[in-house]
Amino acid sequence: MHTPEEKPFFMRDPWVYDPEKQPQPRPDAGLGFDTRALHAGFHPLKNVEQFRAFVPPIAQSMTYPYASFDKFPDYIYGRSKTPTTSVLEERLAALEGGESAVTAGSGSQALFNLIFTIARPGDNVVTSLNTFGEGYKQAATIFPERCHVEFRFVKDYTNPAAWDRAIDSKTRLVWVETPSNPCLQVTDIAAVAQVAHARRVPLLVDNTTVTSALQKPLELGADIILLSLTKFLSGNATVLGGAIVGPEALVEDIRWNTTEFVGAILQPLEAWLMLQYLETLSLRMERHSSNAQKVAEFLATHPKVTQVNYTGLRAHPQFDLAQRQMKANGGLLSFIVPGGMKGAETVMDNVKLIVHAVTFGTSRTICMHPRTITHEHMTQEERDEAGIADGLIRLSIGLEDPADIISDLDQALAKL
Repeated sequence: MHTPEEKPFFMRDPWVYDPEKQPQPRPDAGLGFDTRALHAGFHPLKNVEQFRAFVPPIAQSMTYPYASFDKFPDYIYGRSKTPTTSVLEERLAALEGGESAVTAGSGSQALFNLIFTIARPGDNVVTSLNTFGEGYKQAATIFPERCHVEFRFVKDYTNPAAWDRAIDSKTRLVWVETPSNPCLQVTDIAAVAQVAHARRVPLLVDNTTVTSALQKPLELGADIILLSLTKFLSGNATVLGGAIVGPEALVEDIRWNTTEFVGAILQPLEAWLMLQYLETLSLRMERHSSNAQKVAEFLATHPKVTQVNYTGLRAHPQFDLAQRQMKANGGLLSFIVPGGMKGAETVMDNVKLIVHAVTFGTSRTICMHPRTITHEHMTQEERDEAGIADGLIRLSIGLEDPADIISDLDQALAKL
């Protein structure tokens, strides 16, 4: 039983950011990335009392019995955590180099849970228009209109002073997505982190487009990581999920003061699937990157393509920064064709191998039209500022033979 002075472990005090508090070093920090992708959170011998298995089993239970009236078990109810999701959360934290992680039903839900946990009416979040479409929707309407949390969009995102000017005493978070979806803008993580920390504000980096296999934002000064598990982390369009990686106190605040009550969680089966997919993450990202480089170089010289957005091209305005921040350039790119929406429609309706679908990061190459799908909620002025032209096509490069992807694009572009 708990005395009035004590709090049970599931009654967490709100997290307060302290820039002087250094994160706890991870015990597996000395292991290589691929080793952590295979072993973090579970080892067949170390976890033998919990699971007698070579592969982490699926604990497909939503409730967990109490041993006695006054003793709370480690797992109580599926809205907070389950044994299988705990293994995944530990692995995600290990891959990013963070203290802890908490999963969610989607990447968009993970973002919502974070902001809902740390911001109150009258507070603000500083970001830019270089974010995924559902994140923009939360920032532009959901939180301002329903929770009275303001979002400030920095226009000159390459200038650290512009970020500094947007921050004030009511700023609770600075949020960047780099490289951004769909135009692959790159933000200087270290520079923005320095600005945010000087104002005693944490920095969130959305690391979805290239993953921890290629970019380590926490090593560059970020405090919190946002992930969509749905994309490259799973790699095959079978799982919908998201996660926040960061300080343990923040993660537990989200878990017990938001996720426990909102209930939009990652189910054990999806967590188990993710554990299998993460084992090949770095191998897949290497192939995605090499394929995308070849496709981007082809598109950059094509007479019917007016612009290519890919951080691996020297023509990219932040090419040097991207090479410093990332191990490789990932599998996402976008390009603009003449003729606006009609031109994009012509190309997309004539691809044969490439699939027209609303996601990215799968083993199959996918095309999508941001103007009419993911970023339709933006005003025309905002789309112009973010580089989302009517003729912009987003390409998620898969694991096929690159010559076949290029051939399919070539014949579709010929129809213009």
